[in-house]
Amino acid sequence: MKNFIINEMMVHVPLCTHKDPKKVLILSNDAKKFEDEVAKHSGIKYEVKAASLDALRGAEDASYDVVVSEIDADASVLAHLNRVMKSDALLVTTHPELDNVQENKNMMEILAKYTKIIMPYHLGNCTTALLASKEYHPTADIILQRADMLDGVKYYNSDVHPAAFAMGNYVRKAYLGVIKN
Repeated sequence: MKNFIINEMMVHVPLCTHKDPKKVLILSNDAKKFEDEVAKHSGIKYEVKAASLDALRGAEDASYDVVVSEIDADASVLAHLNRVMKSDALLVTTHPELDNVQENKNMMEILAKYTKIIMPYHLGNCTTALLASKEYHPTADIILQRADMLDGVKYYNSDVHPAAFAMGNYVRKAYLGVIKN
């Protein structure tokens, strides 16, 4: 599977869901892949920090519209992520495989304290990310014009965006009452 698919899906899904994203925080030890994708959106500034709790601790409170994270998220990390997110922010984060139901449920239950919507979505190559949103729904609030007018994308588009959130029945049943959509 091409890595560009994962990179595009981690960045463009939240940026084409948020009504007016101005500032993105990228938490990654290989941020260039995400920086290149954010740069395809005009007028959006971004900041890069290492994928570590120590780096996250130094981030300013309530200053980011979108956070793209590759940090292994425990309760402390999730609390700090919430702290740096604005009141209508979205978080996209890596997480354990969906087959690790209890580990994911624990993570989603913590995120539920901070966000209205928590949904896994497909990144390609049988991997998923979690989207957690304080305000915007990733399929109902997609900004179609922004999604369709992106230049330089190889995979992402306004059709792929909502389709990425389709999950099989085994996932729906395993996460019933935990996924908030």
